[in-house]
Amino acid sequence: MRTPVLNAVARSAPLIRVGIIAGIAVAAIAFPLAAVGTIGAKTAAGFVESLPAEVRMVPPAQTSYLYAADGRTLITQFYEEYRKFTPYGQISPNMVNAIVASEDSRFYEHDGVDVKGVVRAFVANQRAGEVAQGASTLTMQYVRNIRRDSAESPDEIIAATAQTHRRKLEEIKLAVAIEQRMTKQQILEGYLNVAYFGHRAYGIYAAAEVYFSKRPRQLTVPEAAMLAGLVKAPSAYDPARDGRAARERRDYVIGRMVELGYVPAAQAAKLTRQGLGLRLSTPPNDCVGVNPKHNNWGYFCDMFKNWWRQQRAFGDSPSEREENLRRGGYRIVSSLMPRIQQVAFREVKKQQKIGTSFAHGVVALQPGTGRIVAAAVNRVYSLNQKHNGSHSDPRKRGVVPSNYPNTVNPLLGGGDMPGYQAGSTFKIFTMVAALDQGLPLTTSFYSPMRLKSIYPADWNDPRKCGDRWCPQNASKGMTGRQTMWSGFGKSVNTYFVQLEQRIGADRAVRMAERLGLRWRTDVDRWQASPARASGWGSFTLGVADTTPLEMANAYATIAADGRYCTPIPVRSITDLSGKELTEASTPDCRQAVSVQAARAAVDAARCVTGYKAATGPCGDWSTAPQVHGIVGRPVAGKTGTTDDTRAAWFVGMTPGLAAASFIADPDYVNHKAGDWNSWKPIQTVAVTLRDGLGTMATQYFTPPSGRIIWGSAGPGWNRPRITERAPRRR
Repeated sequence: MRTPVLNAVARSAPLIRVGIIAGIAVAAIAFPLAAVGTIGAKTAAGFVESLPAEVRMVPPAQTSYLYAADGRTLITQFYEEYRKFTPYGQISPNMVNAIVASEDSRFYEHDGVDVKGVVRAFVANQRAGEVAQGASTLTMQYVRNIRRDSAESPDEIIAATAQTHRRKLEEIKLAVAIEQRMTKQQILEGYLNVAYFGHRAYGIYAAAEVYFSKRPRQLTVPEAAMLAGLVKAPSAYDPARDGRAARERRDYVIGRMVELGYVPAAQAAKLTRQGLGLRLSTPPNDCVGVNPKHNNWGYFCDMFKNWWRQQRAFGDSPSEREENLRRGGYRIVSSLMPRIQQVAFREVKKQQKIGTSFAHGVVALQPGTGRIVAAAVNRVYSLNQKHNGSHSDPRKRGVVPSNYPNTVNPLLGGGDMPGYQAGSTFKIFTMVAALDQGLPLTTSFYSPMRLKSIYPADWNDPRKCGDRWCPQNASKGMTGRQTMWSGFGKSVNTYFVQLEQRIGADRAVRMAERLGLRWRTDVDRWQASPARASGWGSFTLGVADTTPLEMANAYATIAADGRYCTPIPVRSITDLSGKELTEASTPDCRQAVSVQAARAAVDAARCVTGYKAATGPCGDWSTAPQVHGIVGRPVAGKTGTTDDTRAAWFVGMTPGLAAASFIADPDYVNHKAGDWNSWKPIQTVAVTLRDGLGTMATQYFTPPSGRIIWGSAGPGWNRPRITERAPRRR
């Protein structure tokens, strides 16, 4: 109910009403007692009229939530101020009563300004000779908080919180305006959602979770009283630091609740004998805050964050987009599938333990959508490198910390790391480019152990003969006439260099770009430039740096009949208003290569895994024949190793899932993984595909048809198209 004075004010014009209230405040707070009588009403009214009449109601920063693909499993949160809006109906009445008792006992009686409180504060301040008591109502505090939250510059923040008479008068005028526009319930709801309770907890949702690990509607009387007591001075009454002070303040609030009739005196006596009952928690924040039980999800989270920073829908710059993520209150359902992630991480750890310098990781995504469903590596996602192992680069040992087992480097892709050379997995780009140019699967070359190519050699290249680059095969068993089926299945270097020569190395480079590769080093950018690409003969052997994310998506594109989708880590994004941002979460897809070229490439890639091609002969052996037996369903892929097996790879694809795995030392490129480790990526991908697909219905590849198989030679693999003759024996 209103006091008689405020009833009279309410019947007056708004300016007169505010002028009377502000005049009282001016007399009681802003000026010495002796000076009150010297101020004219007209002067006071003019001053009050010059103060702001509207408060900018900007929604306060809200926490954004990142969930797994099931929409229920929380991965992490992003916030500057931990806060989540809670409607009035979901706040315990105990909390409402406690905050009124603690901060503004006449809240339901005044119209924004408590005249009795102003007079009381004036008397106390005059006696103390300083500001010993304030006279801020809950409405005035609400105004102060929303002005702070809506500030657009440091100066505005200072103006909204500075201990000045002008700020107090502005709050008075704005509080009266707020009371005319909002109900008491709305004001309480707004206040309880913006008040600061310490420990970075803004609003009652965060406070209830941080101090008691519960929801606001579950708060008991003593819990609500403790939280209400924090608002006055969060640091002074911090229960985690000074339990005695917090308890005394809580008991004071309970006493005030008794005086106002909210709590019976007999019950209060029992409540004040209780302990604080804290269940402190630290809400996760950012990727380093991922639940320790799922720490391996941190690398996927990092992919998501890097993806978000690239999306123009969320701001004009990466920094603005990240700020928007921390303040925007988004509900983001990611593409991470916990079951597949668990499978991937389990297999990664099984093949290569966490505490070694060699990184072993795998990325899996869905063909036809680009959605990333798993990203696992044998590392701990952590900024703390204090106890990391010694650096594997002798020049940095003891000087620079290593990145194992703890690191936040984007080892799997999506960030700014160069990545790793991927060896013969790059042969897919040459083959798809050739098929796209109209060369059939039967394209045949005699492939010697060593080939003198058309490409000039660098002066220090160990594979040169004269002035030419002269690549060779891994074994003499590869010598002979090969087609795309057998050349890919056996990974015959001299076959693919000849195929590259036939179409032009620049076409292989451009195909890699069409399938999603980005040049990450100055050397690679220079080699891939229009002026240099046609002479980049070694490209087909995988000398450029790449990432598991890029390679998994390139092969997924082939598995999806040539449909390329930019890798995406989300399924849906909902903003603070409840609107789903479908444009931001919809896969960005295009037809990168023809359907028949993609199907032909898959057919050749089946030769690698032991699944066998549908349209031609694979030869009598391949580089990963065990894969089909492990996966137990249609599967294609490619192995890859670099010089001296410094890195080893396998990329596998099915119609429903594609995955790329590697093993290498990110700290020291010259550290050899060794041939004995080359089977680990094969095993990891095979098991990830098998267990990741689980009981899903088996999907089959569609074989290619027509001229892309035989070319002008007509049907029948036994009539290959001969493009070069074997050298004559001497």
